[in-house]
Amino acid sequence: MATFNSQGVNISYQVEGQGTPIMLIHGFASSAEGNWRDSGWIDYLLTQGKQVISLDCRGHGKSDKPHDSSAYDGEIMSEDVIRLMDHLDLKVVELMGYSMGARISIDLLKNNTHRFSRAILGGMGETIFNDRSARNDDISNAMTNKDESAVENPVAKGFRDFAKSTGADLKALAAVMAAKKAKLSPADLTHLKLPVLIVVGDKDDLVGDPQPLADSIPGSEVVILKDRDHLTAVTDQRYKESVLAFLG
Repeated sequence: MATFNSQGVNISYQVEGQGTPIMLIHGFASSAEGNWRDSGWIDYLLTQGKQVISLDCRGHGKSDKPHDSSAYDGEIMSEDVIRLMDHLDLKVVELMGYSMGARISIDLLKNNTHRFSRAILGGMGETIFNDRSARNDDISNAMTNKDESAVENPVAKGFRDFAKSTGADLKALAAVMAAKKAKLSPADLTHLKLPVLIVVGDKDDLVGDPQPLADSIPGSEVVILKDRDHLTAVTDQRYKESVLAFLG
C-alpha cells in the first residue's frame, strides 16, 4: 500500500484498476483489506470496470494510530478522505462506506456533496441520529480494560472481540471511540441531491431501522438483506448485485 501525509498522520491507501473511481471506507476495527478485499468487494468492482480506491482510516490497518482521542475529533476522519482525493487529483468519485465508514461517508456528503456522484451507505440506520456517547464510552473502555470478564456491555464486548481477532491496536480504537463528535440530525441531510443507496441486514440490531435515514435523504433507496446481521451483510452477494444495479 502507498501512503500520504494527512496533516501529520500517514494514511495508507491503494488505487487499483481503471474506469470510474469509487472510494471505499471500511468499518470500525477493520481495514481496507479486511472489509473490502477479504469480502470479495475489490475484485468484484474491478471486474465491473471500476477504479477502486481503498484506504485504511487513521487508527486502523497500516495507517498511523494516534492514541490521543483529539486526533479523531469532529470530522477529521472524513477530511482524510478529501485530502486523499486531492492527493490523487480526483475531483469526483463514487463513494461506499460500511458502518463507521458509512458515518464518515455521511460527513463527506454533508460537507462536500460536489465531490461525489453517488453513494452507498452500508450497515447504517436510524441510530445515526441517536446520542451514542454512552455506548461509545463503553466500547472505548472495553478496548483498554485488562479484565475481559469485567466488560458487561455485549455490544462493547463484541467490538473488543472483533478488534482482537483482526490484530487491531486497541488503544487507538479506544481513542477513536472517545473522540468528540457532533450530533447529526435528519435536517443535516435534506439538502443532498445525489443518488444514495442504503443497505442493511434485517438482523442488524446495531443500527436500527434504515428508513428514517432514507427519509432524511431525498430520493434515496433502501435494500434489506434477509438473514444478515452487521458482520455478515457486507459479504452478501445480494449486496454486491444491488450496488451494481445502483451504479449502473
